[in-house]
Amino acid sequence: MSELLHPLLAFFRELLIYGGVFALLALVVKRRAVFDAMAKCRQEAGTNLGLAALNALVVVPLFAIPATALAAFLDGKGYFGDFWDRLPEIPVLLLTIVLIDFVAYWRHRLEHDRALWRFHATHHADTAIHWLSVQRKHPVAKIISLFFDLSLVIALGLPPWAIFGATLIRGAWGHFIHADVPWTLGAFGEVLVSPAAHRLHHIRDERLMGTNYGNTITLWDKLFGTWCNPAPYLDCETGIEEGTRGIWGELKRPWEARYREPAKTIDEIPDKVSA
Repeated sequence: MSELLHPLLAFFRELLIYGGVFALLALVVKRRAVFDAMAKCRQEAGTNLGLAALNALVVVPLFAIPATALAAFLDGKGYFGDFWDRLPEIPVLLLTIVLIDFVAYWRHRLEHDRALWRFHATHHADTAIHWLSVQRKHPVAKIISLFFDLSLVIALGLPPWAIFGATLIRGAWGHFIHADVPWTLGAFGEVLVSPAAHRLHHIRDERLMGTNYGNTITLWDKLFGTWCNPAPYLDCETGIEEGTRGIWGELKRPWEARYREPAKTIDEIPDKVSA
C-alpha cells in the first residue's frame, strides 16, 4: 500500500513547495487583496487538486509501463544517443527543452481541434486562473500529454538526466505562467512565455483562445503564426462558455453532445495574431 501511495505523496510534497512559493508571490503582488483572490479561486483550486491527485495516482504510474518498455527497446540511446554524450551539458539541456516544447506545442494545438477539445476543455474551465490551473487536466488529456510530449526526445536518445531536468524546468514554468500576475516579462517575454501571454490563451473570448500555445518558449508560436502580444489583454476574463465545474462534472464533461463542436482555431482570428 505504501508503494502505491508513494508517487501520490511525492507529488503532493512537490505541490507544497510550489504552494509556499506562490503564496509568497501572491502576498508580494496582491498584498491586502490576496484573501479576496484566494476566496475567488478556492472552489476551483479544490477541483484542480482532486484532478491532480487522480492523475498522479492512476495515470502517471500507467504511463511508466510503456515508457520503460520504449526506453528498453531503444537501449537508452535512441537514434543519436552516443552523439549527445560528446556535447556540453547546458546546450543539451536547452535543446531538450526546445524539442519537448516543439512536440507539446503541436499536441496543444491539436487539443484545440474537434477530436480532442472535449478533453482539453477541462483545462480551460477555470474562471479564476491561478498556479494550480496547470493541474486542471482531464485524465484522458493527461495521458495524451504524457505519451506525446517526451516521444521525440526519447526517440532521439537525449540523456535521461536532460529529459528529467527539462521536465522539472517546464513543470515549474508551467505553474508560473498560470499564476494570477499581469507580468509580460518585458524583453524576456519575447523569448519566454509569460503569465500574461498564457492568460491570453485562457481568455474567455474564443476568438483569441487559439493563440500562445507554448509552455516555455515563444519560438514555435512565432514561427507558426500563433503568437499574440498579451499587452492589451492583461486583465482579460478567463474560462469557457459552459463555465467551471466540480471534479465529477469535469470528468463527465467530454461526453456531452456540445463537445462534438470544435473550439475556435487560429484561422478565425486573422487580425489578432502577429508572427
